[in-house]
Amino acid sequence: MSSEQQLAGPDLTLGVSLAALVDGVMLLGHANGEAVLIVRRRDEVLAMGAVCTHYGGPLAEGLLDGDHVHCPWHHACFNLRTGEALEAPALNPVACWRVEVRGEKAYVTEKVEREPLAPTPNPSRRSGSRPGHIGIIGGGAAGNAAAEMLRREGYDGRITVIDVDRDSPYDRPNLSKDYLAGNAPEEWIPLRPPGFDEAHGIDVVRGRVVSFDAKDKRAALEGGAEHRFDRVLLATGASPIALRVPGADSPRLHYLRSLADSRSIVASSASAKRAIVIGASFIGLEVAASLRARGLEVHVVAPEAVPFEKILGAELGKFVKALHEEHGVVFHLQHTAASITADGIVLDDGTALGGNLIVAGIGVRPNVGLAESAGLSMDRGVAVNERLETSAAGVFAAGDIARWPDAWTGERIRVEHWVAAERQGQAVARNLLGAGEPFRSPPFFWSAHYDVTIAYVGHASSWDRIDVHGSVEKRDCAVAYQSKGKTLAVASIFRDDVSLGAEVAMERGDGEALQSLLAKK
Repeated sequence: MSSEQQLAGPDLTLGVSLAALVDGVMLLGHANGEAVLIVRRRDEVLAMGAVCTHYGGPLAEGLLDGDHVHCPWHHACFNLRTGEALEAPALNPVACWRVEVRGEKAYVTEKVEREPLAPTPNPSRRSGSRPGHIGIIGGGAAGNAAAEMLRREGYDGRITVIDVDRDSPYDRPNLSKDYLAGNAPEEWIPLRPPGFDEAHGIDVVRGRVVSFDAKDKRAALEGGAEHRFDRVLLATGASPIALRVPGADSPRLHYLRSLADSRSIVASSASAKRAIVIGASFIGLEVAASLRARGLEVHVVAPEAVPFEKILGAELGKFVKALHEEHGVVFHLQHTAASITADGIVLDDGTALGGNLIVAGIGVRPNVGLAESAGLSMDRGVAVNERLETSAAGVFAAGDIARWPDAWTGERIRVEHWVAAERQGQAVARNLLGAGEPFRSPPFFWSAHYDVTIAYVGHASSWDRIDVHGSVEKRDCAVAYQSKGKTLAVASIFRDDVSLGAEVAMERGDGEALQSLLAKK
């Protein structure tokens, strides 16, 4: 996906005064019709593209941290010197621009593009023994990010990705947001163009793995084919929890996990007038917002009294509920679906609710069966260490299935976030090659509801205090979730600077910086 930006600031090809460049502060300008950031770093002047390669976010509004530029929208991170995409969700680099200093001015000259998977010279990269064949079971967020990072790390051995989804990899977060709402065409959804994997030597096998031998690192597929690897990443993802009520086999009942699921809901919405969403999860309410954008009447059925109360707290939960009601969504809270009928659903109190499109969003379960049958250690997910390695040497796990020791909270956690899965896949790729790096990136996700996006950094399974900085009602706030005096997570609305600063502080383990950031807001 891309977003065009209006050119702003000075024409950098005409030169900018060195006195106007404050050390460590980004200046937005343009060169040859493109938005460009220029930054003075002590005696150097550096320039790079100003548009994030993920969703086109304005990097000038983000955070510069040393040589790292963080996008304000979805927290992608780029190297100021090389343009390399350091952290997901951006997978492509941004261009760098050559800068010439003449007298008291700096002039931006030519653009230097990098190929998407071009290895970046890295003298610290290990050059010892490397595996000859790496297997990745699961081609979603974690699996795809791992395969690509292996090539970016200069790995030239065999990579085989096995995935049952014939459409992967694609932009899964968009399936419940702009794509479902009709604001994003389908050509935006694939993460890579046809032929990309083949061009980079990534062998994608479409099929279901039915058994995995962790000791021999052997995967057996339906149909009898087998693959033997030297090292393995398990990234099998999660599956929607099925509604178990009479009539749940109705073709009008949909779930949303895959591109095929989203296409099916879009097709059904064309002839529907009223949609019923069962579940006030993030997916459920994003679906509700998207179907309202398509002009459908939408009713939401959920057992809780306040949506998101257990995740975001009562104040933010009530705000989200009111936001949906402003857009015409009707809630039936503290109720569940008792049955699916020919005309809609029947609630647990006997109320009949009519609707010709039904979407269930009542959560997902991690696909841990393969790991469990292989004898790997389990902990409400696949147990991994700080390097995301399982109890079997040379076998790693990432994404929805992995429970890992979170460096910031000190707890073992498992999350179902797209960005976390991608970043774990990238970390595993380096560790498959022997880096031995602990995974320290705090979880991050965003959830879009009409014109409001909630960003969430960290992980708070419970808290004893919530501090609201700013105003939730005015859609300008940062909400800190604390336990025993420590801020575990921060949710924000239109405070990208706080969200980015919180992420950097958590990744560094800098509690003082986090508290200072929040105190200023």
